[in-house]
Amino acid sequence: MSLTDLPKTNHHFIVWQKLNPVWWAGNVDSPNAPDSYRPGQPGRVFWWHLRNPCHNFTFFVIGLADRPFTRTGKFPEPNFNPAGGWNWTVCRYHWLRLPFLSHQKGWFKFYCGWRSGGNFGMRLKISARKTFPPEKPKPAGPGSERK
Repeated sequence: MSLTDLPKTNHHFIVWQKLNPVWWAGNVDSPNAPDSYRPGQPGRVFWWHLRNPCHNFTFFVIGLADRPFTRTGKFPEPNFNPAGGWNWTVCRYHWLRLPFLSHQKGWFKFYCGWRSGGNFGMRLKISARKTFPPEKPKPAGPGSERK
């Protein structure tokens, strides 16, 4: 199966932007913190910029988010197999081929590669299984004490 992805925004970056490491750490898609992000808290703008470091790098320098590309694979649109298990795809842009691999089963989730938006990402999530504390013994009712 294949899916053609067109850029969601009309970005036109010059080569010098993409070669500038200071620009890599920015976020041209969301440069300002919205009013709903940490309202009234000190350092909210600082924390906004730290929440997604290297956005420009993963989306526009090593990613394809500003270019039309085709994603081909087992399940090209979602990052994970809807039924669980393995999913693999390849983003194609001219001669360039960028891989993506993911797996999910129960409490385990993993992916690495170029995601459905054209940006590079990695994730490993191992959810703890829910364990419940042992039940405390219930006190005996009145008159059940032994003397």
